[in-house]
Amino acid sequence: MNKNIIRIGTRGSQLALYQASLAKKLLLEKFPEVIVEITIIKTKGDKILDVALSKIGDKGLFTKELETALLENEVDIAVHSLKDLPTTLPEGLKLGAVLERGEFRDALVCKNGRNLSELTENDVIATSSLRRQAGLLRHNKNFKIVDIRGNVETRLRKMEDGYCDAMIMAAAGLQRLNLEKYITEIIDPEVIIPATSQGVIAIESRNDDNRIDSFLSEINHQVTWKAIEAERGFLRKIEGGCQVPVGCFTKTDGNSISITGFVAAIDGTEYLSDSETGLLENAGPTGIKLAEKLIAKGAGRILSDIRQQH
Repeated sequence: MNKNIIRIGTRGSQLALYQASLAKKLLLEKFPEVIVEITIIKTKGDKILDVALSKIGDKGLFTKELETALLENEVDIAVHSLKDLPTTLPEGLKLGAVLERGEFRDALVCKNGRNLSELTENDVIATSSLRRQAGLLRHNKNFKIVDIRGNVETRLRKMEDGYCDAMIMAAAGLQRLNLEKYITEIIDPEVIIPATSQGVIAIESRNDDNRIDSFLSEINHQVTWKAIEAERGFLRKIEGGCQVPVGCFTKTDGNSISITGFVAAIDGTEYLSDSETGLLENAGPTGIKLAEKLIAKGAGRILSDIRQQH
């Protein structure tokens, strides 16, 4: 194995390729002598497009095949949207680095430029996320919500073709693809709390690969790393995957970090939210404390009920 080659594994969507290309660019800026190669790998989530995500199950839906390639030494690193990466990784793999976070909030995309407050029960709103569905129904229990799958461009085309009147999407994905013109509103996180680690690009690597560690340590964004320590600590403790109505977001201020999280019923009728503040060096435990607060309020029962339904 040539020590000057770094092989990146990625999904094949335009957004995934953007993320892999950004990782490549940062590596080459720090290490101009290396050769960085990108390999496209199809995942289960890319192949099954006619079933709601919540029906398939979320364990490694967009990551498993990339992780297999890593473990079998076909690639050296895998680049993901961190919100797709389970909090417990396969044996032998670790979160090697994160890039500086983009926009963490959700965005409303609406055909005729209306904001969320202007949508009515006659509008059809599309989302593949139970978290977003819960937030929408909490905002207006009469909203008509339909499931939508596919990459960013496919979803936009479906809306233009009349499948729905509006969609909720991650703002960062639209921004990274230069599709900001479609955003009609960046949604206040108090209205729809974002997915854990939304807007963060993650690099997964092998536990025992010191060569790759030396590269990744130079491009790891420390403030983002601390934020996701809190958020993934919260998610791990609350035992929420990406297909249940759980979310959180963090803010850092000097040496302190605050995290706000929620757990909700799918129809938005039950909604638990709280916040926790701690020192940046204790980011992970701060997220766990927040989860414990919500569990004490009844979050476990809500999530158990949802898992029995799906």
